[in-house]
Amino acid sequence: MERALINQRHGVTGTVICYWAPVALYAGVIFYFSAQSHPEEHLPEFFIKQISDKLLHVMEFALLAGLCYRAFRWAGGSFAARRAVVLAIVTASGYGLTDELHQWFVPLRESSWMDWIADTIGALVGAAGWSRVANGTGDER
Repeated sequence: MERALINQRHGVTGTVICYWAPVALYAGVIFYFSAQSHPEEHLPEFFIKQISDKLLHVMEFALLAGLCYRAFRWAGGSFAARRAVVLAIVTASGYGLTDELHQWFVPLRESSWMDWIADTIGALVGAAGWSRVANGTGDER
């Protein structure tokens, strides 16, 4: 019922753009930074000196999983909506794995299974957190 109201308000194309475009754009940002030999040159100094690499991975993939949760919940169909948390975690963690594989081929970068673990922890935190906050407020958008 709620999904029908959202589709009616935004249209199917508007719903896809509203919910899936942020996922695609953010995944593109992750890909861009992963393709840089020295990504720290593109980040504020605070991130490099004050925050650990693993915490950055957790934060980065928590946001991705939150965006994925939102898209699966509101624009993924009834099957996906019922499983939005799990699908968001699997999607963000899977993207983290491909990100590490991608970095394997980037000059001066390393690929690390520990980074992927941090990505997966971030996915868990982001999807579960977004779901919990959204369900507590009654508005998951």
